Amino acid sequence: MLIINNAIVADVLEMSDCIRVQEEAFKKLPAGGAIHRPRIDMYMPAEREDGYFRWGTMEGANDGFFAIRMKSDVMYWPEDESGNWTEEKYCREPGTYCGIVLLINTNNGEPLAFINDGHIQHMRVGGGAGIGVKYLSREDSHVVGMLGSGGMARTFLEAFACVRNIQQCKIFSPTPQHREEYAEEMNNKMNFEVVAVDNPKEAVTGCDILSTCTDSMVPVYDPDWIEPGMHVTNLGRREISDAVIDKFDVVIRQGTAGLQMKQTERFQAERGLSPAAFIGGTTEEMKRIPQKNPNPGFGGDDPEFSDRGKGGDKPDFAALISDPSLGRTSREQVTFYRNVGNQGLQFSSVGGHVYKTCIERQLGKEIPTDWFLQDIRD
Repeated sequence: MLIINNAIVADVLEMSDCIRVQEEAFKKLPAGGAIHRPRIDMYMPAEREDGYFRWGTMEGANDGFFAIRMKSDVMYWPEDESGNWTEEKYCREPGTYCGIVLLINTNNGEPLAFINDGHIQHMRVGGGAGIGVKYLSREDSHVVGMLGSGGMARTFLEAFACVRNIQQCKIFSPTPQHREEYAEEMNNKMNFEVVAVDNPKEAVTGCDILSTCTDSMVPVYDPDWIEPGMHVTNLGRREISDAVIDKFDVVIRQGTAGLQMKQTERFQAERGLSPAAFIGGTTEEMKRIPQKNPNPGFGGDDPEFSDRGKGGDKPDFAALISDPSLGRTSREQVTFYRNVGNQGLQFSSVGGHVYKTCIERQLGKEIPTDWFLQDIRD
């Protein structure tokens, strides 16, 4: 069994491969060659009075690999003097995080690897957004408008450049230092211009591909800024307003994101940035977690939590592959790829690729598989 850390993942995982293996896995869903379980979170009160402990998992399987991604965070939701409201997290102390992918062989049930989830998380989400750009944006898309300057914003841009001839990126982040650092780093990494701009409208205006990569709890751009022919994608569930949906001519969802379960006081949709959450604590403690988004982005307030109220009635990627007419059919259409869903399958496909590459290159720290086997049947 292998321990594979973030440095090794960064060494072996190329964005082109990250896009390719996800695309192949998504195509296998309709016939049962791949399967996934959407993300579910569990909340319990934490030591800080403005926060909550959150345990999140998602699972998927394809091509002989099963993966479960597990993450342990303390969550809190600060709002600064400028009105920027975000979701923040840490494990044990600010600046450290705990996320692990357990990879298992589906042929014999053997555990294969523990993989730190930091780098693979950024890559799999960026790669998913890249798939949307590949199939829905205009082929002559050259300009990216990027809102957000974190790790995801870096891999999103890298993915876009894998599938389109990107020539410029305009980056806006509320913190001037962050957007300037992003512009400098990505200018050095990419073979095109990356320029920091002073407001979000400037980033959006005139772009071919609009990407939001923030942890914002509120919308980050005005729907009226959307222009004909744009392709739009997202990271968070609250970054875009309800009104912007009316601007989209074509909506494709990556895959299933929700669970068809009756909501109760203890099981709720859209608390914080959780798609589905089981919540512990007293009624008073539960108030710390931001309530369900009053503008859920795709309209509807279904009494049952399902993907239907959030765009689940729209075609998914597998349907688009079977029927390309579901996608862009003219230059003027505004397309939207809802980069949510299939999370567990992303980890099994990308994690499986990372594992196979590590075996070929003899990378990772070996530990005895017998540590995880026993002779007592449960």
